[in-house]
Amino acid sequence: MLSAPERALLSIATSEAMLGVLGNGFIAFVNCMDCARNKRISKIGFILIGLAISRICLVWMLISEAYIKIFSPKLLSSSNIIEHISYLWITFSQLSVWFATSLSIFYFMKIVNFSHYVFLWLKRRINTVFLFLIGFLFMSWLFSFPVVAKMVKENKLQFINTTWLIRMKKSELIIQFVFTNAGVFLFFMIMLIVCFLLIISLWRHSKKMHLSESGVRDLNTEVHVKAIKVLISFIILFILHLIGIIITVVCLFIPESNLLFMFGLTTTFVYPCCHSFILILANSRLKHGAVRILQQLVCSEKGKDLRAIRQSGREMNDLE
Repeated sequence: MLSAPERALLSIATSEAMLGVLGNGFIAFVNCMDCARNKRISKIGFILIGLAISRICLVWMLISEAYIKIFSPKLLSSSNIIEHISYLWITFSQLSVWFATSLSIFYFMKIVNFSHYVFLWLKRRINTVFLFLIGFLFMSWLFSFPVVAKMVKENKLQFINTTWLIRMKKSELIIQFVFTNAGVFLFFMIMLIVCFLLIISLWRHSKKMHLSESGVRDLNTEVHVKAIKVLISFIILFILHLIGIIITVVCLFIPESNLLFMFGLTTTFVYPCCHSFILILANSRLKHGAVRILQQLVCSEKGKDLRAIRQSGREMNDLE
């Protein structure tokens, strides 16, 4: 039986998961419709669809594992299930960060205009940059999967009763954690570099430009500021995501730690939930699509209310 704090945290985590699925599902739906309408898929459309689908898979996997762990823990007693869950988690978590990094690089190349020959060379070979990132992703998987397989086969990662337990020293766990998340840390560092370069680009652009007579900043400055806001929000949310993951890893050393596990789960879901809505608000096409859907919902609700009022009026006239 769950305690009141555990029920509250589980409700919050479930709400975050559902909002994350809705937000990312909307992003995938709008971009898939654009691809079907244009009969081709653009780079940005591919990245956004991949980002949304990978996050949806990650959210469903995490929330499903949490409910099974809490309400039907015997299903997780098999080492094969533990190994498969670990593989899925590594795949979807690294894939979602890869797509987010690719999105930031895509916008960075479109927005920034550095005169350095290295940047100009990279800008002309944007496809090569993405292939380079794909290579890092596959290398990260090749490093991560054998580590997980070794941990499971040596019975260092087990599920006993209702608790995940890990049988290794803390120093060994840190090394294993770094190896299994090397790709995540690499892509996160690339995001930090991109954000830093965007800030430098904005600073240089601001030195060249000045406010117009109306006090409105030029379009390039607005684009820089919007991109920096999106990147900084991603960094903050992803740090919270990493903190949530670290908390769930700490739970491997603590028997019967459901409350701490749910708190970590709630913190983990903040990133895929909130960042999807930030992307919707930052992208004019997605924002207009969301506004149209909300307007249709409001109009349908008003239509239902008007029909109900007319029906009640007719009923009153019949009574008279």
